[in-house]
Amino acid sequence: MKKISTIFAALAILLTNIMCVVVTNLCTSGYHAEKHHFTSAPWEVGFLFIIPFAIAIIACSIVSYIAKKKEK
Repeated sequence: MKKISTIFAALAILLTNIMCVVVTNLCTSGYHAEKHHFTSAPWEVGFLFIIPFAIAIIACSIVSYIAKKKEK
C-alpha cells in the first residue's frame, strides 16, 4: 500500500505542475486567425481548464490518503 500511496501523491503533484503550465499557456498566448497576430485568451477561458485538473488532483489525493491509512 505504501507504493500506491506514494505513486498517487506524486501523480497529484505532477498534475498540479501540468495544470499550471496549461493554464498559463492558454492565458498568455494564442493565435488570432483573422488578424494574423498573437493575442491572449480571456482569463475565464484559462480558468475553465482548472476544473478537470482539480478533480483529478483531489481524486489522487484521496486515493493516496486512503492507501496510507490502510497501511497503518
